[in-house]
Amino acid sequence: MKHLMLWITMIISVFLTAGGASAQSGSDYPTKPIRMVIPFQPGGASDFVARIIQPKFMEELGQQVVIENRAGAGGNIGVEVVARAEPDGYTILLGNVGTMTINPNLYKNFKIKPMRDLIGISAIVDLPGGIAVHPSVPFNTVPEMVAYAKAHPGELNYGSAGVSSAQSLSFEFLKSKAGIDIQHIPYKGGAGAATIGALSGEVKIAVGTMASFAQHHKSGKLRVIGVLAPKRLASHPNLAILVESGFPELTTASWQGIFVPKGTPRPIVDKLHAALMKVLDDKTVNDRFAQVSAVTIANKSPEEFAAFMKIQTDFWGGLIKKLNVPML
Repeated sequence: MKHLMLWITMIISVFLTAGGASAQSGSDYPTKPIRMVIPFQPGGASDFVARIIQPKFMEELGQQVVIENRAGAGGNIGVEVVARAEPDGYTILLGNVGTMTINPNLYKNFKIKPMRDLIGISAIVDLPGGIAVHPSVPFNTVPEMVAYAKAHPGELNYGSAGVSSAQSLSFEFLKSKAGIDIQHIPYKGGAGAATIGALSGEVKIAVGTMASFAQHHKSGKLRVIGVLAPKRLASHPNLAILVESGFPELTTASWQGIFVPKGTPRPIVDKLHAALMKVLDDKTVNDRFAQVSAVTIANKSPEEFAAFMKIQTDFWGGLIKKLNVPML
């Protein structure tokens, strides 16, 4: 009996060792569906991006990629879900500038630190910001908006994805520099909710991404009066950028990227990176990004992405201090 038990123990040990080696090598990864967590509600820019890359990503990985929206706390809930997930490559995060580099400078008591608790695979797309207005407002440009706000202090309001979004911080900078009073109405769940608020007239101004506004601008349901980008967009060459409206500092955009939990084996990280590079090289993906005014970007390695993350974290931290944004 002792010999039998010894043989059983040895066999189990062999199987466990083999399984562990396979996980570390990533040779058979992936063997089941992958969950892509979006830390915002459906309808926003992150959701658009996820659904654009999803088909090609599944093709390259040979498995289903299931999108799961986990909104709340400015995106922190979704980030925590992924950071605490098993580091096996089957739970990934589509993070953005807000959740990954702005929130760490705002939510001082949030236990998850993206640079420490997650591994960035690569940035995938840059989403220029925009200022959109309800058709009922009597101004068509940013200078006209500033003039109207000065003549009617406190009358206007604007909606955003929250105090932690790149666009709302940029708009607060605009307000500070222009010396205007426009009430901020933060929405929960990302740019989609603020866009709906502007469409309904609940807010007269919305700041978000051009990806969220493009189709509504085209239909006339919203009117984009300014774009936060370093140069005019090829998709909207007639729209002025904030630099041209007297705000040379406002060239910020909203990038998105893929992350996995810390501890994910390097071979799996490399497989995900290789798959992403093929996704971002696909003409169909790039054409669909262009339709929503997004620009494809990619990092040559996770290390390059980490260096970019560090620069972004420091930049937004400095702006938050400059604007005296209260900690959350």
